Amino acid sequence: VIGVVIGKTDVRSFPDRKNVGTERYTFSFTIRDSPTYFINVQSWGREEYIRSLSESFRVGDCVTIENPLIQSKEAEREEKFNPVTPSCYKLLLSENHSVVKTSSRYDTDTRLLSLLHLPVKDPQDYYSLGDIVANGQSLHGRVLNVLAAVMSVSE
Repeated sequence: VIGVVIGKTDVRSFPDRKNVGTERYTFSFTIRDSPTYFINVQSWGREEYIRSLSESFRVGDCVTIENPLIQSKEAEREEKFNPVTPSCYKLLLSENHSVVKTSSRYDTDTRLLSLLHLPVKDPQDYYSLGDIVANGQSLHGRVLNVLAAVMSVSE
């Protein structure tokens, strides 16, 4: 699978249920290869493997994923912590079988890079900041998708 990384989580650890007293590490990212299709990728493993993999690329990089495991996603649980994707599957990376290669900017297809700036939600499913200000009272308690642009960043 070849795609551009459009989102990425930080590395997290959890107690390993099989080996009490040890921890398993994980992080996930989302790749896109067309305007319509994108998929979540999850990796679990030893701390050294997960940290090294996570540090090997960033959002905006194009990656090639070799030998991922394809799994059905559990929509209710998975989409709480990852972007909602149009696929009913996710990719799982294995330390022993999977490889992630990063392409240099010069080797990257410009069509893939243009996908980085496309919204992942239906354009009719957004509220603007103006809508929220004008209708805030009636929207109280609802979960909304917001489309906005960052104008500046400061301390």
